[in-house]
Amino acid sequence: MLFITLYEIISYLINIIVFVVIVQFVLSLLIAFNVVNMHNQFVSAIYTALNAILEPLLRPIRRIMPNTGAIDFSPMVLIIGLTILQIIFANLARAYA
Repeated sequence: MLFITLYEIISYLINIIVFVVIVQFVLSLLIAFNVVNMHNQFVSAIYTALNAILEPLLRPIRRIMPNTGAIDFSPMVLIIGLTILQIIFANLARAYA
């Protein structure tokens, strides 16, 4: 029962991180295509906060990955890695339940 509870907590946190990565990605696209403006204080605050939250997770991935130019694949790698981690924890929770 403890492993299932632990899995649910970890799964919930992983889902939140994946959601934040997707929001940051969409916001960066909107900024890149001038749909929203960084001179807007609200947009700037949200983007800065999301980058501050995600940078410690994305920085090690960016160091390992080769430079791909203007396209940053590190958010996709983070989401894939977190999904794999979630699958591993789900199988461990089922094995010890």
